[in-house]
Amino acid sequence: MQTVKDLIALIKANPGKYNYATGGTGSAAHLVGEQLRLSLGLDLVHIPYNSAGLAIGSVVAGHAPIYIGSPAPALPQIEEGKLRALAVTSKTRWKTLPGVAAMAEIGYTDIEGENWQAVLVPAGTPKEVITLLNQEVIKIVMLPDIKERMAVLGFEPVANTPGESAFQIRAEIAKCAKIIRAANIKAE
Repeated sequence: MQTVKDLIALIKANPGKYNYATGGTGSAAHLVGEQLRLSLGLDLVHIPYNSAGLAIGSVVAGHAPIYIGSPAPALPQIEEGKLRALAVTSKTRWKTLPGVAAMAEIGYTDIEGENWQAVLVPAGTPKEVITLLNQEVIKIVMLPDIKERMAVLGFEPVANTPGESAFQIRAEIAKCAKIIRAANIKAE
């Protein structure tokens, strides 16, 4: 299997025979897997593990055929040829895997998910404290050594304002809620 299209064709030709491993129920990877399953009408079962490492190990050992999750913990296995990266679900290619296309590039625009981090403070924190914290965090994540380390982990620093971050969080909650309802995901 060389491409995402090959994988999808294989799953469609063999209903009920394929599953995908993730680092846990409700994780970003799980939601991306459900986007894939729902948007393409695939008969695909989610197998949650307690960590990405366990999910990757399961795929390398042949217990699960597909891993969906952050590429960072899978990089050693990808580099050793034990796993093949077919695509990333970020909006653009991942800098550490430049030869691996983004799903949108290969025609799957409905399948998108990115790991991102935010710094949050308690409601009622004074605006001047939020502004100062925002400025300091931006300075730190833009330091060359921090940017380099973040790139290895699959993150690209973004200098969002607190308002932009709040908007992104609300949009992500709405998107995730839609997937959770459609996939009938239940808390464990």
